[in-house]
Amino acid sequence: MRKLLLFSILSAFLAGTVSAQTPDTTKLWTKGFNAALTFNQVSLTNWAAGGENSFGGNSFLNLFANLKQGKTTWDNSLDLAYGMVKLGDAKIRKSDDKIDFLSKYGHNVINKHLFLSANLSFKTQFADGFNFPNDSVLISTFMAPGYLMLGLGMDYKPYPYLSISLLPVTGRLTIVNEKTLSDAGAYGVEPGKTVRDEFGALFKVTFDKEVITNVNIKSKLELFSNYSKDPQNIDVNWEALLMLKVNKLISTYIGVQTIYDHDILITDKDGKIGPRTQFKQTFGIGLTYSIKRFQATVNQ
Repeated sequence: MRKLLLFSILSAFLAGTVSAQTPDTTKLWTKGFNAALTFNQVSLTNWAAGGENSFGGNSFLNLFANLKQGKTTWDNSLDLAYGMVKLGDAKIRKSDDKIDFLSKYGHNVINKHLFLSANLSFKTQFADGFNFPNDSVLISTFMAPGYLMLGLGMDYKPYPYLSISLLPVTGRLTIVNEKTLSDAGAYGVEPGKTVRDEFGALFKVTFDKEVITNVNIKSKLELFSNYSKDPQNIDVNWEALLMLKVNKLISTYIGVQTIYDHDILITDKDGKIGPRTQFKQTFGIGLTYSIKRFQATVNQ
């Protein structure tokens, strides 16, 4: 109950600081999106070396809207990704699936690089996931799991492309809104419950920069410690995306993601159950498109 109250307090703080802005000032927004759609195929006929026909595709979309107004910044981003693959005669299965929303409000308090910051984030996935090759065992779906985090602390931005946040007052809700999974106690919830609440500290680093012409690196590292239970077990989520632009419409990208959560139990090939380091790698070449524009408005 106290942790849910903390979420309410932080929400009120965020709403109050936003509404407290002076209306008669110039507002400068940076808005845009990045999108990519890639395909891959392997077709074999009388192929002596063996193998399977395959067809797959991946897509991702990044939407952003960032405000800079005097001493105040408000950054918003939504990352969406989905991919599918078909191997031989097997059913189509998903190869990527992500919904990741982040809203960060900052107000300069000491110098131009240091901000009092409130962070709101939400993560889940679009579709059902199964324990292949057994497609009858559901292991994830929309809002199972879902992660909602709200934190208060400091944000250090020495450069426009680098942000380092320390949020010592952070609440996290893990939501498992699917009866089979919640009854089994999946993703750290107590068996039969759909929500697990935690209170702890979050350390976050984000980096997004075109390091050389037509080569962009985007990376995000999150470290979370739960004060009330095993604070030494740090939850880790690191994502990185390297995009190389061939021309205006064609790019290639390599993405990696590493997750470690002590409360997520995974069964290995030997049947042993326990926390494991999760790793995902994606690669694609295909159509990409991006728009970035600035919009200044003056409220009278």
